[in-house]
Amino acid sequence: MRPEKIQAVEEIKGHFDKGTAAVFLDYSGMTVAEVSNLRTQFRAQGVTYKVLKNSLVRRALGDAPYVAKLKPVLKGMTAVAFSGEEPGAAARVVKAFVKDNEKLKIKAGLLDGQVLDAKTVENQLATLPGKNEARAMLLATLMAPAQRFVMLLNTPAGNFVRLLEAKKAKGGG
Repeated sequence: MRPEKIQAVEEIKGHFDKGTAAVFLDYSGMTVAEVSNLRTQFRAQGVTYKVLKNSLVRRALGDAPYVAKLKPVLKGMTAVAFSGEEPGAAARVVKAFVKDNEKLKIKAGLLDGQVLDAKTVENQLATLPGKNEARAMLLATLMAPAQRFVMLLNTPAGNFVRLLEAKKAKGGG
């Protein structure tokens, strides 16, 4: 293999190693302007978008257990969107982009060594909460018992105050 190809394979391996998820796309039929717009949206979400040769992707993935499932996907024009810290970022961008541009097709997804079909990428991976949303959900879950406990502690005092106010209003006070 030529040194340029070896370097390209190493670069692709690096993207797969660094990324938390990858979405394989078929961009055939899209104009340069549409692809540029898609790249801009990916960049805004911290997603790396690369148009790759299928043979180099196969070499980069080597003998990973999921390569056999990806072989049918690695045909024709292939681009890969690598999600950085948030696994669902690339899938969310693609899902939103496909609403306006039906030329872009999801071929498959890759998440933690699991190959996902196009429907799973669109319906599940794209709906994963982002990092900040997940933190907020976790914080809300952790805070709920403490909030309930404080409410329980305040309930008897509140009831006593309402009882005194009711007695005062009756004139017995």
